[in-house]
Amino acid sequence: MSELTKPRTSGFTTSNRTVNPRSVPRTASAPRPGRLRHAIGYALLCLVALLFVSPLIYMVATSLKPADQVFTTPPTLWGRSLEWDNYVQAFTYLPFARFILNGIFVAAAGTVINVVVAVLSGYAFSRLRWRGRNTVFLLFLVTLMIPQDVLVIPMYVMMQGFGWVDTFQALIVPWAFTALGAFLIRQFFLTVPQELDDAARVDGAGAVRTFVSVMLPLARPTMAVLAVFSFISYWNSFLWPLVVVNDVEAHGTIPLGLQQFFGQQGSEWNLVMAASVISMLPTVILLVLLQKHLVKGIVTSGLGGR
Repeated sequence: MSELTKPRTSGFTTSNRTVNPRSVPRTASAPRPGRLRHAIGYALLCLVALLFVSPLIYMVATSLKPADQVFTTPPTLWGRSLEWDNYVQAFTYLPFARFILNGIFVAAAGTVINVVVAVLSGYAFSRLRWRGRNTVFLLFLVTLMIPQDVLVIPMYVMMQGFGWVDTFQALIVPWAFTALGAFLIRQFFLTVPQELDDAARVDGAGAVRTFVSVMLPLARPTMAVLAVFSFISYWNSFLWPLVVVNDVEAHGTIPLGLQQFFGQQGSEWNLVMAASVISMLPTVILLVLLQKHLVKGIVTSGLGGR
């Protein structure tokens, strides 16, 4: 048989047998450069996250130490025993439960007023047409450049004139009207198509009905963002309550309550850390409950880099 008439076989012959190249096991491929970059990126992110979380870990660990184990040489993260009783003593050492209730009331009331005012003003600045709208809004935004420290003295004089010193009204009302909230809501309403207003107007809805039935449901994510910002601002406020509150046990909030742990007899650092952990719980719970709305609201309210 000639060479041209011999049947062709796939593969090659080795030691009197034919080997198919597809049956030869392949060696493990080398890792792609992209996977290596991702692994390095994740490792760096974990390191940065650990740096940010480390103060919280130290705070929780210190809150569970005995009083004589807070400052030791060499320093240790955990004490010789876990003193869960520190959390109980934080409530008995001072009326800390009263401070928590005062803080929740002040923060919740201030947040509700701030959100309501911001939604109304944001709708007026974005959807209603009236003379001088842009000028008034620009003047409104100028107030964001005024530091709070500059406003403390004139605000205190005003509260004194109203007779509101050492009252809850003085803690809530002065900071319930902010330009930041109006700006956030306005930026969101500007992204809503004008055709929705026109369709509502064709159906016979006025400005109020359009606001309540159309705009307000759409603004819920942005309102959630503003509510979280306002609540945290009230909850962590220290300078203004320190100035306007005289009876700390009656009207004191969480920051003033934490200050009471530092006295002439020394500082109970384990109790301070236990009280600090407790004071974090309301804001953490709020963030967890509104997490879905926060992500959507930040994207649609002008804070997402658009």
